[in-house]
Amino acid sequence: MKTPVKLNVNRQSHELFIPENKTLLEVLREDLGLMGTKHGCELGECGACTVLINGEPHLACLTMPLEVEGKEILTVEGMGTLSKPHPLQTAFVEMGAIQCGYCTSGMLLTSKALLDQKPLPSRAEIKDALSGNICRCTGFRKIYDAVELAAKRMCDQASADRAPTLKGGTSNE
Repeated sequence: MKTPVKLNVNRQSHELFIPENKTLLEVLREDLGLMGTKHGCELGECGACTVLINGEPHLACLTMPLEVEGKEILTVEGMGTLSKPHPLQTAFVEMGAIQCGYCTSGMLLTSKALLDQKPLPSRAEIKDALSGNICRCTGFRKIYDAVELAAKRMCDQASADRAPTLKGGTSNE
């Protein structure tokens, strides 16, 4: 039996008519063509299918679309663009934190949720946040390094954006 559902994915609204037993992972990949969210274990153990729902990491393989109707869903495709990648995407590439790439989208989204809540997390906090995501290729050191690099860059940029303009600026401070 199919049912109508309205999903907000990557800031775009989608009205779909889907089987009631189809998971969010299947809808993202098969109905919306968003292949960045990976089919991993389908048991909620590997984190490859992680997406953000209202800013919180969720496993798309265990989420039913009707549960997230009306909520903001973010996939890796919505993090950045080729011309303007998210700082985490840039740091993962620069630090060699990607090998086969299968776990990368889940790692990126989980890291984004962490940095959105805690801009400069400790190594222990990064490890804890990513404990539900499994990488079988690179090991985790480069991934943790990439998250730290992105965090530093994002904080530096935020500080620069808040700094008063000193040369001919319009700041009244």
